[in-house]
Amino acid sequence: MKFDTWSAFWAMGGYGFYVWLSFGLTLLALIGLVVTTMVTKKSLLRTVKQKQARVARRKAAQKLENTL
Repeated sequence: MKFDTWSAFWAMGGYGFYVWLSFGLTLLALIGLVVTTMVTKKSLLRTVKQKQARVARRKAAQKLENTL
């Protein structure tokens, strides 16, 4: 589709509001997905690190207990 002016491009033949609203909402949803994924990943990595540290502490305590 060819537009003669920039204002005609933004107006999209009278449907500009709906077109740009749909682009905006889609972009907002994609950004939300990325942010949610990053937060979840950070939380999961923190949980795994805590569990690994707990297992290491338990093994160390058990080893110390066995030497006494």
